Formats: sequence, C-alpha cells, structure tokens
Amino acid sequence: MSKIGHSSRQVPHVHKLKLKKLKSLKSHGGVDRALLNFDLHVDLNPAFHWNIKQLFVYVVASYETDRNPNNQIVLWDKIVEATDPPKSKIIKQDSIFVKYALVDQAADLRGRDVKLQVLWDHMPLTGLLYMGSQDKSTCSSFTLPYDYR
Repeated sequence: MSKIGHSSRQVPHVHKLKLKKLKSLKSHGGVDRALLNFDLHVDLNPAFHWNIKQLFVYVVASYETDRNPNNQIVLWDKIVEATDPPKSKIIKQDSIFVKYALVDQAADLRGRDVKLQVLWDHMPLTGLLYMGSQDKSTCSSFTLPYDYR
C-alpha cells in the first residue's frame, strides 16, 4: 500500500543533465569506449517520505545500433540515505567524470545519438522496491563523432 500514489507525487526534480565534454572516443580491445563528463543538477528531497530508506540514483546513456536496438549503460551512480541532511540530497555538480565508461560490445559507438537520463530506485523500509525515471521529454542528447579522438 505504501507505493500507491507515490510515483506521480514524490519524485526528484531534475533541473539539468547534459554532456559537458567528450574526453575521448577510442577503440579499446576491439570495442568502442567513450569517456565523458556531464553536468547534473537534481533535487532528491521530494522523493523521500516516511517509508523510504534510501535512493539509488544513476545516470544512464542509451543509444541504438543495428545489432542492438536498445543499449543502456550506467555511467554514474550514488546512494542517498534518508538520514542524510537535506542539503546532501541536492546534487548540483558540473563536470562529473563518469564512474563507468560508455562501452559498446562492438565498434558501433561512432556517429550514434546518445540520450542521457537520470533514474532512481526507491528502497523502502517495508514493501516493494520500485523504480522511477526522469521524464523522457526532458532528457538531453548528443551525437558522438564519426572519428576516434
């Protein structure tokens, strides 16, 4: 019962998520790998209520290839506890370097359109774990170059 009405009312406010700089795009061991940094401004406070223990927040890059029409790669993540002070539940960081590289299982990153999106997992004190995501209409995107850098 604790989830009813939650998904539409108690969600983080994503103010900004966008590519800051593509650091490199290279062939690495036969696969394409991109390293980048991004700006992230999100207020997580609205997502917390009496039954939330913590949020697992992560940034996902998604793109399409002929071989795989739906590729999603986690670039960065963070756990935010309900016991953390309200100020620490506001992430306002520029030039966050990825924790995990954007890696394709082949050599298909070059020239691809990439969408960045914030997602989160609500981890309740009791009940089911459930997921939320930034509205797709507010996601940012960029195109990777056709040449290695």
